[in-house]
Amino acid sequence: ERAEKMHVRIVTEIDPGYPPQLGTIASPPLALYVVGDPAALAHPGVALVGTRAATAYGRDVAERFAFGLAQRGWVVVSGLARGIDAAAHRGALAGGGVTVGVLGGALAREMVEKGGCVVSEFPFGRSPDPQTFPQRNRIVSGLSRGVVAVECPLHSGTLITCARALEQARAVMAVPGRIDW
Repeated sequence: ERAEKMHVRIVTEIDPGYPPQLGTIASPPLALYVVGDPAALAHPGVALVGTRAATAYGRDVAERFAFGLAQRGWVVVSGLARGIDAAAHRGALAGGGVTVGVLGGALAREMVEKGGCVVSEFPFGRSPDPQTFPQRNRIVSGLSRGVVAVECPLHSGTLITCARALEQARAVMAVPGRIDW
């Protein structure tokens, strides 16, 4: 009842709308709480992730990569954090594409309105904390065929996402520094 009132769909492993690629990871989420179109979860995705404290250059690169991926039909997946994640979601939307955010954030409404969705495996009332972010990161990589890291510190959630992607047999790529020289 609560989910219905809030326009949230609960998708479980036995539902036809459960993302097939999540079924291939260790400990797939038992349920996903989805706002927006769950069909966005079935399309091939690429995760674009990086630091919250991004430089202008890093944000620009993430936005440009996401724009190009979206124009070529890829769903851009990220964590809806400020910095690189937000730039990736903005770039995908500007490219006319679909984007999926794992957990909530400022771009959520526009993402949902343009055919994407926002998902979480956490039930209502659970606030983000240091324990939820690594769990979120495994879903970000699990929904994607590959992960692109843009600007990430040595000890960061981005590297956790990359590690999960490797465990899930996903491609891991990185922007090695300036690419526009």
